[in-house]
Amino acid sequence: MSAATSCDRAARGSVGAMKNWRYIGLHTIAAAAFMFVLQRFAFGATLESSLLWAVIFGVGAAGLAYVQSNR
Repeated sequence: MSAATSCDRAARGSVGAMKNWRYIGLHTIAAAAFMFVLQRFAFGATLESSLLWAVIFGVGAAGLAYVQSNR
C-alpha cells in the first residue's frame, strides 16, 4: 500500500513540476515580447537593441518566475 502511495505522490509531483516549467516559460515569453514591442515600436530602437533588451528582460522574468514557483 505504501508503494502505491509513493508512486501517486511522485506522479503528482511531476505534474506540478511541469506546470511550474510551463508557468516559467510563459512568463519569459510574455516579458520578452512586451519588451521587444515596447523598444521597437514605442521607443523606435534598432532591431538589435530591441532583441537584446527582450533577451535581458526574458531572462530576468524567468528568474523571477522560478523563484516564485519554488516558494
